[in-house]
Amino acid sequence: MVEITPAFMEKAIRRYFEACNAGDYAMLVSCFTPDAVHYFPPGLPEIPWRTADVIARKWVWCVENLGSRWTIEKILCSSTAPEAVIEWTHWKPSAKTALRGDEWYVFDEKSGLIREIRAYYASAADGSLPISELVEFDYAGRGYHLGPQA
Repeated sequence: MVEITPAFMEKAIRRYFEACNAGDYAMLVSCFTPDAVHYFPPGLPEIPWRTADVIARKWVWCVENLGSRWTIEKILCSSTAPEAVIEWTHWKPSAKTALRGDEWYVFDEKSGLIREIRAYYASAADGSLPISELVEFDYAGRGYHLGPQA
């Protein structure tokens, strides 16, 4: 059992971003539980990304093909749960563009590894969808509101 403190989580997230920027497959895999899931908003192919292997391979592809680089803008780590939230920028030099967003991290309480990331993009909502939400994320099962409260 690992003691998951705010400092522990921040260090783990910074290590994950270091691995992303390096395009280091082995280091990326070592950041996650084997069955980790990375959720995304609609619009990307083959989402969500399931397993440490898939997550690592996808980020390595982005580095190699898009010249991707990431920066962490802000980090907030819970003092009562193994969870953290960050604000980031995904720089895409090849396309001369960038994407900003937030991610919610959930850590495995036994290993201290990342078991889930939920990405939220700072972009316009897809007007063709009745509700803009992460693809295949179990909102009802996680206790999220499924409509406005009276």
